[in-house]
Amino acid sequence: MHLDHVNIVIADLGKAVGFFTGVLGFTNGHRPDFRVPGAWLYSQGRPLIHLSQATGGLPAGKVSPRIDHIALRVADFEEWRFVLDRVKAHGLDYEVNAPNDGNDVQLWVSLAPGVIVEIISIKAPIR
Repeated sequence: MHLDHVNIVIADLGKAVGFFTGVLGFTNGHRPDFRVPGAWLYSQGRPLIHLSQATGGLPAGKVSPRIDHIALRVADFEEWRFVLDRVKAHGLDYEVNAPNDGNDVQLWVSLAPGVIVEIISIKAPIR
């Protein structure tokens, strides 16, 4: 079993496309002609991230109950640092979790209320 794709319904489609392409290196590729605008973002030839434009406004403070976060694992800590540097360069809200119990280090990036992307790497010292 493997992850086929994740669909994220989001109000700011441009910001999400920019994050996945500009920060994480996905490519914006072919997407069938659905009724709702969106984008399919590819990694290694696969449309891994599906984005759908939110069609109705959510009241302030409400979040979509359909997704909590997605997690992507990078190859090594060097790649994780590279992503962190790009997140900072793009001015995105983020949080780092580096537990002292030998677990993986996590980078949590907030794209919108209720839309979180987690980047995971093997444990290494934070610089």
